[in-house]
Amino acid sequence: MTVFIVARIDIRDRSGYAEYEQRFMGIFECHPGTLLAVSEDPEVLEGSWPATRTVLISFPDRDAALAWYRSRDYQEILQHRLSASSADIALLEGLAT
Repeated sequence: MTVFIVARIDIRDRSGYAEYEQRFMGIFECHPGTLLAVSEDPEVLEGSWPATRTVLISFPDRDAALAWYRSRDYQEILQHRLSASSADIALLEGLAT
């Protein structure tokens, strides 16, 4: 079943975050995910959206999503994101069709 990762990221240090961005796609492309959206200016329909960046990713299943997130390579660059930003990240299961 398709799963989605939604990340609301508040970037505090753009140069530090750039270290993460520079290596992200090279690692991500080694996994069966699809980067669906990246926005720093989403249209908020209700409530507030304090994140400076929002990311939506899909994976074919939960195992694939967690294999990417927990991979040694991603965990290595994750340290750059953690030091330059804070985030709320959730894994959502898609609806069965």
